[in-house]
Amino acid sequence: MNRIHAIAAALALSLVAAPALAEGIKAGDLTIEKPWARATPKGADVGAAYVEIRNVGGAADKLTGGSADFANVEIHEMSMQGNVMKMQELKDGLAIPAHGDVKLAPGGYHIMPTGLKHPLVKGETAKLTLTFEHAGAVAVDFPIVGIGAASGDMKGMDMKGMKGM
Repeated sequence: MNRIHAIAAALALSLVAAPALAEGIKAGDLTIEKPWARATPKGADVGAAYVEIRNVGGAADKLTGGSADFANVEIHEMSMQGNVMKMQELKDGLAIPAHGDVKLAPGGYHIMPTGLKHPLVKGETAKLTLTFEHAGAVAVDFPIVGIGAASGDMKGMDMKGMKGM
């Protein structure tokens, strides 16, 4: 009976927590949703984190950077130039258009923790503060999934051979 009660309690808790997680974090006109980060191998100097940012306001905002106690935080973009995938830091930040959204995802825009003081470990959470031009500083918890994960679905499914940020 105890096992059935524990399962029922866990299910009830997940049903209550799911809407809160689905809502995201609100900061001014922005909503920050679906944060996740990839685990890193021991000794890695950089990591990758992803998130979706929705702007319901009439004015654009800009993700200008961030901070963390375990790394420096930069905003990067990956893009194809000819037949070569290039990555560059967005030193001027990433625009979040008015009444629009931006998805930071593998192969495109991403948050790059650099100078890691310790590996990002699957099953743990990376706490980063994202800085926006208008919405200000926003603390966000990024659940850490597997090294080759394609999304933050928490299954940590590896994409064989994929190592891109």
